[in-house]
Amino acid sequence: MSKLAIIFPGQGAQSVGMGFDAYEADAEAKRVFDKADEVLGYSLTELIFHGPEEQLKLTYHTQPALLTTSLAYYELLRAAGIQPDYVAGHSLGEYSALVVAGVLAFEDAVRTVRLRGEFMDQAVPAGLGAMAAVLGADREALGTLCASISLNIGIVELANVNCPGQIVVSGSSEGVQAVIDQGKGIGAKRVIPLVVSGPFHSSLMKPASVKLDEVLRALPFQDATIPVIANVTAEPVVQSDVIRDLLVQQVYSPVLWEDCINRMIAEGVDTFLEVGSGNVLTGLMKKINKEVQCYTLDSLEAIHTYMAK
Repeated sequence: MSKLAIIFPGQGAQSVGMGFDAYEADAEAKRVFDKADEVLGYSLTELIFHGPEEQLKLTYHTQPALLTTSLAYYELLRAAGIQPDYVAGHSLGEYSALVVAGVLAFEDAVRTVRLRGEFMDQAVPAGLGAMAAVLGADREALGTLCASISLNIGIVELANVNCPGQIVVSGSSEGVQAVIDQGKGIGAKRVIPLVVSGPFHSSLMKPASVKLDEVLRALPFQDATIPVIANVTAEPVVQSDVIRDLLVQQVYSPVLWEDCINRMIAEGVDTFLEVGSGNVLTGLMKKINKEVQCYTLDSLEAIHTYMAK
């Protein structure tokens, strides 16, 4: 029996103008954007549709912007009766998955990810943290290298295990620089510094997780109506209290994306829909498993084409 999963992108997938076609064409999609503006108390929609890009790139704007765009596009699928068997999202995208699974109300999610962005920005002073993409390295060898560098030079940890041959590391500037310097020694083809505002998904983010924990404890969480594959464990979760705890851990833990996809495939998923802005996750899918179908639904046209199949 064929199974369907909907997956949602995270930070880095944003672009000025995303979601505008859905906003113009569909009343329910427009309602999602309008609700975000109302909850946040400023025109997020104006920023999403018209920029400037430098503002949209700020973590505390990017996070609610991507969540809102993803869920606006999802409304079109929901209205067409498309029901996923599993949902998942990459880092920030996990919040979109939780709204779809009925765990969080959209209003609570959009307010929370705005704060999550602020907390992440505040956790480490500018210039003291860094991230880099390591291409071509073995996961275990890279983990061993990071552990050694963390002991001797500065903290650096696996942050995103995206697909075979693509792992992002995160931590102190010194630690990340050491991976850049020593990566070739463990077989990395390239180590590319990333332009980011902080060392996301590393233990340096623990101050942000403490603040986020307070926010999440004040929110009503429901059990998931669709299993959510958690970033932190790559396991399906439905219990609201477990999901809440995992969201706190997610801020300073690696995103096990490759494992999440493989877990869904093991559960029988053979079709994935990437819903939101861009096609980052579809690109990763090609490197994880070429046998499954993955559709990029990042425009009204793409959604209509998929539904007409």
